[in-house]
Amino acid sequence: MDLVDKVHATIGCTKADAERAVEAIIAMITDYLKSGGEVSIAGLGIFEAKMRAGRMGRNPRTGASIQIKAMKVPKFRASKTLKDAIK
Repeated sequence: MDLVDKVHATIGCTKADAERAVEAIIAMITDYLKSGGEVSIAGLGIFEAKMRAGRMGRNPRTGASIQIKAMKVPKFRASKTLKDAIK
């Protein structure tokens, strides 16, 4: 809700409109990543989906070894502008 509140305060729209805008942006990024694309937002960074290789893991409860399947995971690379801004 903090992001919604910031959008609401910055733009001056209703909170409902700000919430719809934030949800729409997140949904668009998610859909694009699902299709294998890469989303670049100037001044923020790049969102992308990468394949994580399968690996052996351990069940913490039983200690038994298990095979963890390969899967797509979201990754984010911060832009130089963002990195410099938070130094």
